[in-house]
Amino acid sequence: MLHRSAEARSFFHDGARLVKEGDPARAELAYRQALLLDPALAEAHANIALLLERDNRIAEAEAHYRRSLDLAPRRPQMHLNYGAMLAGEKRFAEAEKQYRAALFLDPRAASAWSNLGALLACTRREAEAIQCYRFALDIDPGHRAAQFNLAYVLLRQGHFEEGWRCLEARDGYGPVEALLSCPRWNCEPLQGKTVLIGVEAGHGDMIQFCRYAPALKAAGASRVSILCHPGLKSLLARLPGVDETIASDETFARDGWDCWTPALSLPFLFRTRLDTIPAQIPYLTADVQHVAQWSRVMEAPAGECRVGLVWKGNPRFENDRDRSLPSLATLSPLQSVPRVRFFGLQKGTGEDEVGQNAVALNLVDLGPHIQDFADTAAIVMNLDLVITVDTAVAHLAGALGKPCWVLLPEYKTDWRWLTAREDSPWYPGVMRLFRQEIAGDWRRVVQNVATALAQFVQERNQRA
Repeated sequence: MLHRSAEARSFFHDGARLVKEGDPARAELAYRQALLLDPALAEAHANIALLLERDNRIAEAEAHYRRSLDLAPRRPQMHLNYGAMLAGEKRFAEAEKQYRAALFLDPRAASAWSNLGALLACTRREAEAIQCYRFALDIDPGHRAAQFNLAYVLLRQGHFEEGWRCLEARDGYGPVEALLSCPRWNCEPLQGKTVLIGVEAGHGDMIQFCRYAPALKAAGASRVSILCHPGLKSLLARLPGVDETIASDETFARDGWDCWTPALSLPFLFRTRLDTIPAQIPYLTADVQHVAQWSRVMEAPAGECRVGLVWKGNPRFENDRDRSLPSLATLSPLQSVPRVRFFGLQKGTGEDEVGQNAVALNLVDLGPHIQDFADTAAIVMNLDLVITVDTAVAHLAGALGKPCWVLLPEYKTDWRWLTAREDSPWYPGVMRLFRQEIAGDWRRVVQNVATALAQFVQERNQRA
């Protein structure tokens, strides 16, 4: 029996090694072999549960989590891992029970306090969430996840000063930093200096925060460059204050600047408050000839309102399942509004849904013809209105000063839309927010959009 137990432990250690080496399939086999030899090895059940969860085999993972806790109920990390899986499945009450069990066993577990805070924030118990994050940071002042999670709640509430500072704990800009030999800018005098704004996060983040480039010039920078996603290069080249745009797939000199800054650090560095957001709209423009070219493609009968639609975001975004619409068909109630010509601006995921909905929605599919965001910008300038989920096109329309309606999920509403507002101080006068009241209920949101669209068309025609 002792021999079998020792052999099981050997397979368990092999599994842990294979996980570190990035071979989850062989790691799972090793853990299963360990359990054949010793079915009561709690650690093997817990570790295989993690692998199964990452492979989205949730039912199997849960069985192993439960078995691990039956065998070793006083292991805080097992409760914490199981709780994280339950939270991901939106089984919030069960997840909270597991997090609190972990904290009962180890009240000074900063990760458990941070995870509990994240769960409470997801369920709109934000005051309790903030308290949990502060507990975590009291225990471990360098706990980056707690700082980052706290940033999201504070920024959503409009508490920008502390929120921006906490957001500096985020990950994501490391690969850019590794490519550069110049130091990060930390508000030192910029007179005569050259500065690079580094790419991070998604296209929408870069569109939203590139607005700080003119502020760098005003602070004395002699040259401002932007390293951006390839699809943004042509668009951002037209931004005032920018001397050079570089696509992230191009090669560039490591020492070409005096200093650099991640894009999302600029609000912190400029000490941005709600009342000091640089919101001179528009701050982006489309090429006039490009706009004229798309105008010929987008001809519509006189009196028809031209409305652009985007119904899905990047599927790799952590909350995409909630922020994206189930399908283009979800917008079908908009077909009841007369004198509207819809244009599909969807790229990638969801683009293939146009065919079966085009006739019903009176929709022209432009997605296959869009090459980059300069194309999208030219299209938007030919529209009367953009209706979109929370994705980069919302920021593009806002930056161009085009009326834009954004459909927002109730679950994990992004911090930049703040709380309970129907407008955005980042895009004043042009953006309107339509929020879910019940998580997952897009039906009522789209009905409200249809009603508002009918009024929008009527007022437009009256002005015309």
